[in-house]
Amino acid sequence: MSTVTAPSPWPAPAAAPAWRFGRVMSAANGREGLQWVLRRNCSITPRQLIGVYLSLCAVSLVIGAAFWWHGAPFVMAFAGVEVLLVGLALVIYARHAADRETVTLSGRLLVVERWLGPQVERADFRAEWLSVEPAQAQGSLVELAGEGRRIQIGRFVRPEHRAALAQELRRALRRAQSGLPPLETQESELESQR
Repeated sequence: MSTVTAPSPWPAPAAAPAWRFGRVMSAANGREGLQWVLRRNCSITPRQLIGVYLSLCAVSLVIGAAFWWHGAPFVMAFAGVEVLLVGLALVIYARHAADRETVTLSGRLLVVERWLGPQVERADFRAEWLSVEPAQAQGSLVELAGEGRRIQIGRFVRPEHRAALAQELRRALRRAQSGLPPLETQESELESQR
C-alpha cells in the first residue's frame, strides 16, 4: 500500500488574534484606554438558532400528527416531549452564549469584568500594584493579582494563545505605569500585514 501527499491548494489562514482589541473611552475616568474583549466563539446567531428550532418543531409535529392519524397517538406525545427538551437545552445554551471577559486599561486603572450567565463580576486594579501571572501549566488561565485580590481571565482564549495575552497585558501595564500613552498591539500589526 502506498500513499501520496500533495500540497494544499488553499493558502494557510492568516494568524488572527485570539481576542478582539480596541481603543475605548473609559466611563470610570473619562480617559482613552485599551480594551480586550475575550468572548465565547458562537457559530450560530440567535435568529438562526430560532429558525433551526422552529423547523425542528415543525418536522417533529408533522411526523407526530401523521402517526396520530394512523392510530398511534403516543408518538405525538413523545414528539412534544422531544421538542420541549430540545427547547430547554437551547435556553440553557442561550444563557451562556453571551459569556465574555472584558479587560479595560484606562490611565493607571485596569478594570476586569466577567459575564458568566446572569452573573457579572467586576474587579478594579491599579496598574502599579498589579502583576500578570502567565499560565503556569499548558492550558491554565492567566491570573491577575494585586492589592490582595486575584482574578483569572482567558477562559475563552485558546490555551496556546494565553501566554501571548499575558505578555500583551504586561506590556500595556508597563506603559501605563510609566505614564506613556497606550500601546498599539496586534490591531496595528494586522493592519500592516494587509
